[in-house]
Amino acid sequence: MSVQQQSGEHGSVASRPREQWSGQWGFILSAIGSAVGLGNIWRFPGVAYENGGGAFLIPYLIALVTAGIPILFLDYAIGHRFRGSSPTAFRRLGGKAGKWLESLGWFQVWICIIIAVYYAAVVAWAASYFTFSFDLRWGDDTAGFFQNEFLQTSAPGFSAQFVPAVLIPLVLVWIAVLAVLGSGIAKGVQRANVIFLPLLVVAFLILVVRALFLDGAMTGLDALFTPDFSALSDPSVWIAAYSQIFFSLSIAFGIMITYSSYRNRKANVTAPALVVAFANSSFEIIAGIGVFATLGFFAFQQGVAIDELEGITGVGLSFVTFPAIVSQMPGGPLFGALFFGSLVMAGFTSLLSVLQVVSSAFQDKFGITARQASVRVGAALAVVSVLLFSTTTGLITLDTVDQWANNIGIVVAAIASTILVIWVFRKGPELAAHLNAVSTFKVGRLWQLLVGVLAPAVLLYMLIQRIIVLVTEGYEGYPLWYLAVAGWGTIAVILIGAITMTSLRWKHDPDDFTPWPSAQALKELSK
Repeated sequence: MSVQQQSGEHGSVASRPREQWSGQWGFILSAIGSAVGLGNIWRFPGVAYENGGGAFLIPYLIALVTAGIPILFLDYAIGHRFRGSSPTAFRRLGGKAGKWLESLGWFQVWICIIIAVYYAAVVAWAASYFTFSFDLRWGDDTAGFFQNEFLQTSAPGFSAQFVPAVLIPLVLVWIAVLAVLGSGIAKGVQRANVIFLPLLVVAFLILVVRALFLDGAMTGLDALFTPDFSALSDPSVWIAAYSQIFFSLSIAFGIMITYSSYRNRKANVTAPALVVAFANSSFEIIAGIGVFATLGFFAFQQGVAIDELEGITGVGLSFVTFPAIVSQMPGGPLFGALFFGSLVMAGFTSLLSVLQVVSSAFQDKFGITARQASVRVGAALAVVSVLLFSTTTGLITLDTVDQWANNIGIVVAAIASTILVIWVFRKGPELAAHLNAVSTFKVGRLWQLLVGVLAPAVLLYMLIQRIIVLVTEGYEGYPLWYLAVAGWGTIAVILIGAITMTSLRWKHDPDDFTPWPSAQALKELSK
């Protein structure tokens, strides 16, 4: 047996060598590409504006330092030390007595499966709107065009009536993303991020600079950044800050565990994590400047105040408000192409990372290649995605599934992973020692305290609050039967999927593995 195999370099003595990023920057760009997604552009600006404006940056930065970065370190540590997909890493972390911990990994994988099937639809919408930008096809009634003409939205339910304008680009998105995934980590995922992330940054910077010179731009920026310090006494503002950080960093649902498992075993872990976290937050603030400068122009054109505008976050901002702005501004088609092109690139790289979690898990479990996982698993997901989200009920299904998968599924996964890893299996000291053994930025007991106490406490509060609202008030006025099927049914699918996958046999023994550095070596290094 070689030294590499003894040290766990190959993940399992019976399996193929684990793929690796070509270098540190390949990993960093891919991790930033995962974190910088649609939410950075269409969610952060509106959340900041509605929760204290400039004052929101205070709880936002505190949340980044006390929860976002600590959980990011935790994900990186688990993936890097136990060198596998999420199910593999958690099973190895649990040891002989905790093989059942694999199910937590599969819970995360099924969250990614759910997210991937609807996230691809949003990327397809953005791709369509990219082409619509050149002739301003949405006309004067952007809301009517989006819901009635483009999506042909019907009442809540499950329709078999396909919308060709959505189906065709959705199929193309799946073909593109599966082609990249099938090419593997270095030649596929990394190469796509190395191309798309710089393009995204350049395109969005051009958009922001253009927006700053529009009439009314400064009014928009004043609305975004004028601090309302009284908002800091409102607990909901702090919860909004922790939610924004938590959902924008791609943490706690397997992505960063999977990505870090492809790093060289001696690679620096914590310093790149800091680069990723601050790059993500920097992009969010730049997005806020671009979006609110543009909204300022729109308010100026309408002769109204910013707070009188509707649709300043989410799908409404991107596919209703922005097209209306593009129609009114000089050079609108180019501005629209830059905006929707940015959405496509941000969404595509994030979609890649979500699907890599799925691909990696199936490769580990069944001993298949990246190409086989792309064809067999990816194609099945593509079919489900097309059936559910290219029909006349696609928008409402997407909205409902997203609400439950994010606010219930991911938060449950995060609480479970922090409590099980830190308190039940008491792996905090070992993971801290691992990070310190390979990294330049060291962590100590404060990191374990933040991951084991503060983060789960805040997340538990968020979870309980959300469940109470969903149970007592429902969601968006949709029928209860529909919420039971599309909402709570989503959580049931994730649970059943996790249990089923855990019960299946492994192609290669995942327990035939020795972490590096060894536990004994870490103890000596910690003295």
